[in-house]
Amino acid sequence: MADIKQKKLVLEDGTEYYGAGFGYDGEAVCEVVFNTSLVGYQEIISDPSYTDQAVVMTYPLIGNYGIADEDYETKVPTIGGLIVREYNDFPSNFRYTKTLSEVMEEYKIPGISGIDTRKLTRSIRDIGSRRGIITNADTPKEKAADIIKNTPVPHNAVDRVSCKKRWYARTANARYNVVAIDCGIKLNIIRSLNARGCNVTVMPYNTPAAEVEKMKPDGIFLSNGPGDPEDVIPVIELVKSLYGKLPIFGICLGHQMICLAAGAKTYKLKFGHRGGNHPVKNLETDKIEITSQNHSYAVDEKSLEKTNLTVTHINILDNTVEGVKDEKAKVFSVQYHPESAPGPQDSAYLFDRFIKLMEENKNA
Repeated sequence: MADIKQKKLVLEDGTEYYGAGFGYDGEAVCEVVFNTSLVGYQEIISDPSYTDQAVVMTYPLIGNYGIADEDYETKVPTIGGLIVREYNDFPSNFRYTKTLSEVMEEYKIPGISGIDTRKLTRSIRDIGSRRGIITNADTPKEKAADIIKNTPVPHNAVDRVSCKKRWYARTANARYNVVAIDCGIKLNIIRSLNARGCNVTVMPYNTPAAEVEKMKPDGIFLSNGPGDPEDVIPVIELVKSLYGKLPIFGICLGHQMICLAAGAKTYKLKFGHRGGNHPVKNLETDKIEITSQNHSYAVDEKSLEKTNLTVTHINILDNTVEGVKDEKAKVFSVQYHPESAPGPQDSAYLFDRFIKLMEENKNA
């Protein structure tokens, strides 16, 4: 990593954090959020749900195992930026093919290292997530504040990350055909469905319900994705049209789409949930699952009372809704990521539940 440049992060309230740049040498205005995962920075930078966000990694050492070709969650990363305590540009890992900085440079993702990430994380926890800019260290604070103020808050993130035409992920000896609605789908979700005997057809988020029905799938999957769930009207309308006709399984943004389509409401959290260590209580089994999460919005529990959905999972830390189901309609969803890679794996059973619903529907 030649020519290390001095950079700084300036938040919209004027707070400054000085450090060293890595990755792309450019400016970026983003919502600044934090992630508490101990490993998995490659999966984080390639998760489309982080579009327009700069992620603070609370684990102090990042970059030490490089980037492996097989571990991407999307082919073209769209994360806004990365903020770390210590960046290591000399990976020790027989699988690595590129350094983290090289990949970030390739996809124009700026990074800053050497700042007090504990102080920054506490600030986000206390005050809430805010917008900020990664810029050169000599940029005057007033100029940085002006750039943030005059940069429009981006919308329609799903439109930017969703595929533009359908594509297929087939597997040997497939027993089920699943249509996955791509709002920014993570590749490990598709791998998880393939591993359970599903051929997956990935469709753009704005695909009409009639086109999905024509394909006669065994089930519909609604993916994760970035931004405000209320912006994603085509998916909400699609769920309304297909609700009760086929088994539907939603993860993260897909969970919010199901709830909005059923008549519930969503709201923005103070600082969101991001990381691989969030405890969730399964109300059906009374067991605690350790989950991986990445979302800024949650479903309003009171608004669910007017719907046919029942709450199945609750977040232990703040009592937010983490899962719902409508047994009669064969619809269910979770706010967290059961496919999470590199882990935890506590919730992989949810894919098996989806398979069971498709099997029952086939035999009905």
